[in-house]
Amino acid sequence: MFGTREVGMSPGFFGVYMTVTSLISIFIATLLAKWSDIRFSRKHILMAAGIAGCIGYLGNAFIREVWALFLIASIFLGISSISFSQLFAHARDLLDRSDIDAEHVPFFMNVFRVFFALSWTVGPALAALIMQHYSFRGTFLVAAFLFLMLVIVVAGGVPALPPTQKSILAAARTPFLTVFRLPGILAHFLAFVLFFSCSTMGMMNLPLLILNTLNGRESDVGIAYSLAPIFEIPFMFYLGFLAIKMPTAKLIRGAVGLAILYYLGLSLIRTPWQVFPLQAVSAAIVAVTSGVAITFFQDLLPDQPGSSTNLYSNAMRIGAILGYLLFGFISSNFGFRMVFTVCSAFCAVALGILFVWGSRTRQP
Repeated sequence: MFGTREVGMSPGFFGVYMTVTSLISIFIATLLAKWSDIRFSRKHILMAAGIAGCIGYLGNAFIREVWALFLIASIFLGISSISFSQLFAHARDLLDRSDIDAEHVPFFMNVFRVFFALSWTVGPALAALIMQHYSFRGTFLVAAFLFLMLVIVVAGGVPALPPTQKSILAAARTPFLTVFRLPGILAHFLAFVLFFSCSTMGMMNLPLLILNTLNGRESDVGIAYSLAPIFEIPFMFYLGFLAIKMPTAKLIRGAVGLAILYYLGLSLIRTPWQVFPLQAVSAAIVAVTSGVAITFFQDLLPDQPGSSTNLYSNAMRIGAILGYLLFGFISSNFGFRMVFTVCSAFCAVALGILFVWGSRTRQP
């Protein structure tokens, strides 16, 4: 909405804009993640991300020149994008330094992930309210203020601990370009790229399917999107506890298998109410792929929590880019049902990759 309506970009140019800025963000975040494991404390990385996010959204609030917005999105918002993975890396550092048993780590990481579920539930509703009364400028000013609050909290609550010697040595042994040669990492990375491309397409497609294909109302869309977080939070606790009892790789394969059925179900439904029970399935999938999976990726590179968590984030970003590019083509040429059919097929391919090549992963 901001790019096309407020700034005046064409939909095609906006797609290119998002793709290029996202790729630059991936490069910046990968570099910063590596530095967090070998040079700088997470406190300083998080504060830099928060300051950059504050500057970036202040720029979005007042600037409308495309070239300037491109620089803002590429540099400042690119730097701020590291905050997600660094928060989880910091949480993992705290758990590793505590007296908590290693097998209990997935549960506590899922508990931490619950707060993101809450923020992603409250955030869109808050944004809609601010947008209604204060337009884009007010929305971006609030976002800048929240990043400023992040800086203040990190400055007062996160210790400035340098990278450990184990982390520095591990990073030296596995440069970024060689990470994908380690057992199972490339398989899981590719599988999650495919999964997150489906997640992106599904997020954009569901409202259009309900409104345009099923002849539903906007209230049906609201119900569909409000049900998933209700189920997601208890699933986060339960599946985090389950991850203590069984290998997380099995939970991930089970979640991707559920995703095949979920998207297939959405491609076959005939009335809006049939979407609602499927949202409970979606919540179970998210509880694994956006909770347990983060711990799993951290275990792939156990002494590099910054780089390993960013590996997960990069799969999310690349999957989102792929989803953005595919969604318009599929929906405009084959309809909204076909989008979910393709999502189901992509998840089937992802599951095949996990079974054939992912089994080589060293699972703790």
